[in-house]
Amino acid sequence: MAVHRCGSLLRNAALLLVLSAVVGGQGRFKGFRSYGSSGSFNGGRDTGEGTGSEEQWFTQRLDHFNGADSKEWKQRYFVNEAFSRPGGPVFLMIGGEGPANPAWMHNGTWLAYAQKLGALCLMLEHRFYGKSHPTADLSLGSLRFLSSRQALADLAHFLSVTTERRGLAGRKWVAFGGSYPGSLAAWFRLKYPHLVHAAVATSAPVQATVNFPEYLEVVWRSLASEDVQCPVVVQVASKALVERLKDPKTYDNVSKDFNLCSKLQIKTEMDSAFFLEMLAGNFMDTVQYNEDNRGFEGARGTNITIKLLCGVMADASLGDPYARYAAVARLMMDAFSISCLNASYQSYLADMTDASWDGPAAGGGRQWVYQTCTEFGFYQSTDSPNQPFTGFPLEYHVKQCSDIFNISVDELVSAVSQTNEFYGGFSLVSSRIVLPNGSVDPWHALGVTWDLTPELPAVFIKGTAHCANMYPASSEDLPQLALARDHIFLLLQRWLKQ
Repeated sequence: MAVHRCGSLLRNAALLLVLSAVVGGQGRFKGFRSYGSSGSFNGGRDTGEGTGSEEQWFTQRLDHFNGADSKEWKQRYFVNEAFSRPGGPVFLMIGGEGPANPAWMHNGTWLAYAQKLGALCLMLEHRFYGKSHPTADLSLGSLRFLSSRQALADLAHFLSVTTERRGLAGRKWVAFGGSYPGSLAAWFRLKYPHLVHAAVATSAPVQATVNFPEYLEVVWRSLASEDVQCPVVVQVASKALVERLKDPKTYDNVSKDFNLCSKLQIKTEMDSAFFLEMLAGNFMDTVQYNEDNRGFEGARGTNITIKLLCGVMADASLGDPYARYAAVARLMMDAFSISCLNASYQSYLADMTDASWDGPAAGGGRQWVYQTCTEFGFYQSTDSPNQPFTGFPLEYHVKQCSDIFNISVDELVSAVSQTNEFYGGFSLVSSRIVLPNGSVDPWHALGVTWDLTPELPAVFIKGTAHCANMYPASSEDLPQLALARDHIFLLLQRWLKQ
């Protein structure tokens, strides 16, 4: 029931994200919890104000790795020339697993840097997301052209042609991205060092992995940082719900407690896991985006924080832990104007297997889950004992690859291995890439939180969540967040002189 942001990631029904989308008033899709939709800076509203909001279109190759295929398509991008000075750098914001949001052409830390450095600012939407439709549909035959490698080649071609058309020869390019686009920013510098001078790879999960139980371990620690008993009570509530799901006589009451659109039906373990993950997502999304300054994106529920949820879970006047867990679900539904929850795995499958661009999962859910099944994994399972939830193990996530795309476990494992072989995972070998992460953000477990070399510095920000350093500054920001933004600017300033 969550809404996908920053780069989107990264939580999914498989990373979402991918995303938590709200369809027809019912929570259904889970996301990269963005690795983000997009946030990348995805989702939200188009303010339509000033330079940068006007969408433009770039002719792109469908398959960069097949010279015999001459098919082309139109990719959406945005430009802000307000700060551009002759000889200044060119900033390229990379889109992710959701629509590119023009609000980022008017807001965000990267624009503060651009103003100081005289940068031209561009944002390129990721293929297969938003309005960038390379193919007629989202069938498996079409989705074979969706990959991070094709996306990087899109970026390279866009950069090369734009440099020529705009007379930008000699100007240094800097790639920016958050969440999955953060990974793309790092990999763009890694794979195309002759084109990209530097990169800011925020909240970037650079290590692909099939099983990612560490995500929920960080959720435990982040909840405990507010109230040491908070994750304990959540764990008690989750186990109590699991026990109820074992007895069909409880289904009527459970359906009422969580305001389901229809009576709960648990016929398989997938039905149970889907419902349990949906409810756990309330806490997962809140932790991932805790207190981030993302209101300008048009994000809803920004007032829902770890402090608020832990306060509900500690309120004995609401009843036992199970009742408080249900209260959290209703709180989230009110925040996102969701009238009822569709807890049907079969309905979810029906939506996810709709391959049309008008389908309910075409906003990014189908595409992102495909990428997790063919490149990344990132499955946030309950396989660790050191986390608050029960009931959605790795098998549940992996089976979605089979149910939706007919991708086997062996194919998934091989694909994730190939991703790490191609990009290097944690063993990134490059230069002039800064890798910021927040300690509250569960995605930092797959990111670089230590300096790899003096030219591959990490910025680990205690107390902040997903992509926090990319959002506009606020007077309420933690001192360490303000220092992190300043440190990143000084690195860029130094690197651009090299």
